Amino acid sequence: SRRADLADPVPSLRDRFELPLAVDGKPAIYVCGHSLGPLPRGARELLEEETDAWARLGIGGHFRAEAPWFTYSDLFAEPTARLIGARPSEVVTMNGLTVNLHLLFATFFRPTRQRFKVLIEASAFPSDRYAVLAQLRHHGIDPGDGLLLVAPREGEELLRTDDIEALIESERDELAVVWLPGVQYVTGQVLDIKPITAAGHAAGALVGWDLAHAVGNVPMQMHDWDADFAVWCTYKYLNAGPGATGQAFIHERWAHDPGLNRLAGWWGNDPETRFEVPFDFVPRAGAASWQASNPPILALAPLRASLALFDEVGIERLRERSVRMTGYLLQLLAELDGVEVVTPTAESARGAMLSLRVAHRSRDVERRLAEQGVILDFREPDIFRLAMAPLYNTYHEAWRLVQLLRVVIAELA
Repeated sequence: SRRADLADPVPSLRDRFELPLAVDGKPAIYVCGHSLGPLPRGARELLEEETDAWARLGIGGHFRAEAPWFTYSDLFAEPTARLIGARPSEVVTMNGLTVNLHLLFATFFRPTRQRFKVLIEASAFPSDRYAVLAQLRHHGIDPGDGLLLVAPREGEELLRTDDIEALIESERDELAVVWLPGVQYVTGQVLDIKPITAAGHAAGALVGWDLAHAVGNVPMQMHDWDADFAVWCTYKYLNAGPGATGQAFIHERWAHDPGLNRLAGWWGNDPETRFEVPFDFVPRAGAASWQASNPPILALAPLRASLALFDEVGIERLRERSVRMTGYLLQLLAELDGVEVVTPTAESARGAMLSLRVAHRSRDVERRLAEQGVILDFREPDIFRLAMAPLYNTYHEAWRLVQLLRVVIAELA
């Protein structure tokens, strides 16, 4: 495993992060970046830079800070566009994921008597489900009539593209919006964004995506795949810190349309007249016109540090390292009895996270692994989620994890 770390052509940036310690003070095996990424060392420096600017300049920091706060959110457009395969004008950094979901649904979910249904997955992340239900009720639509659920087939755990497309086709006359995850948060399954988006459009619907578990994990081409809109958080694979500011994508065919309904605010207005009192909202160009409020500078500084690391290596090269590391972990797991891999094993259908099911005394296994310094995520009743994040995780950690898992399972048998 140590040889594999030395041989991988994509360098690890592990030394650029401050990783958690185990209870004994030694480095933990941190494979929970799918829930909260660790602290990039550069984030401390940037936070200090911004707090220093606040102290020295006060209000003047909006225009005289090294990175002026007035245009601070624009710093993220280009590096974010590179991560998701978009144009800089199609992305915006603002709010949190669920707030952005509501903001974009306010624009793109405009139900009519004929088209009023929203398709989501039956096992959607709770906040997505809450938000979609709220949007239906907001428009006076009974969720029993307006909510379409797509689920794995009986006896299966993964979604099938054919089944999603078939449901879209069967509901084509009444379907308004398709809303699905780029990567399913429990199983780690990578969904087929391009064909599903095309199927939704062929049925006359708009198609949006929750990219929370996809961004910084798998390369995407959201512009070319023709998605209408997407939202995501930045505290998982993007390592921007707990509760960090979210981001959104709006395809340029919509982003540059000033006539679309927006829940408008001053920071989405044309900067030239932002401080004036015009009679009408004048949207600035691109996705940034959905940005209602001014950006939280101290919350955004860590994201600058993290995106710089992604740009240093490149998402395509990071993906290559990720595929190799998860492949290595899969080989090791195949040697264990009583462990089932829920995540698809095909490279194209998996990201950095693998979900496992341990057959015997799952909660006890999780507790014992934690005592041994393994920080992962457990989902009731028996799913272990662990991510080999290519920026900072190593092959040797994968090997150590499996050895500990082997010993713990044997001890609890």
